[in-house]
Amino acid sequence: MSTDDAGVGLVAVRAEPLSVDEALSAVRHPACGGVALFVGLVRDHDHGDVVTGLDYAAHPTAEATMREVCDEVLASSDAVRVAAVHRTGTLAVGDIAVVVAAAAPHRGQAFDACRAVIDTLKARTPIWKHQQLGDGSAEWVGMP
Repeated sequence: MSTDDAGVGLVAVRAEPLSVDEALSAVRHPACGGVALFVGLVRDHDHGDVVTGLDYAAHPTAEATMREVCDEVLASSDAVRVAAVHRTGTLAVGDIAVVVAAAAPHRGQAFDACRAVIDTLKARTPIWKHQQLGDGSAEWVGMP
């Protein structure tokens, strides 16, 4: 298996709409037969409350943290390429908030790596969600 161009295919934090195709293209590799994608969407509820929209805010170190996470997953898994992109700014219900992709020789390896990236990103990346609720109130989610 040639993995000369293995690594992080894409890491970004951006205000523009995200593209699943961009993440998929970033991880394609001839040695990989499996690609797993995770697409996180803004949902219309959280813990029993109606959500009407939200805003994501990112610390200036968020992108660097995402890259560290991707590098760690590559080093500890069978993935050959990974990608992660997170949205900031105002999002509506149904908008794409985050896209993660992982490519590996086999599907199970790709699923495992994709899960590791998104779970670790959610735990460590300094990106916070300010949800607008149906009753007119708002709440911050994920603040330290």
